[in-house]
Amino acid sequence: MTKLDSQIEDLQKAISRLDEVLKMEKTDTIRDSAIHRFEIVFDLAWKTLKNYLEEYCNVACNSPRSCFKEGFLNGIIEHNEFWLDICKERNYVAHTYKEVLADKIYTDLPKALENFKKLLEKISVPLK
Repeated sequence: MTKLDSQIEDLQKAISRLDEVLKMEKTDTIRDSAIHRFEIVFDLAWKTLKNYLEEYCNVACNSPRSCFKEGFLNGIIEHNEFWLDICKERNYVAHTYKEVLADKIYTDLPKALENFKKLLEKISVPLK
């Protein structure tokens, strides 16, 4: 199994866990758990995309923002603005002690989950 294969497998598991927690009835604990799982998925997503771009597109990127831009430019992801916005959301996670911000991030997670699933689907079948 290659490093990329292993990352894709880890990303799939993390996405499943985020999906699982978002199906639960919302409480403060569930919200906080979902936000933490989002952090994990986000980090796995951009790092997996980074390696995918290097291996299949001969493109180098070194940050979430640059990798999502390259993913968009190489036809791997859609909605370029969504991915740039999700980078901001990830940065806000450090401030989730603010209830209003935590609730806003939680409300945005279903949309993020759907986009992470689309990314996973696209990179699970390498470009030929």
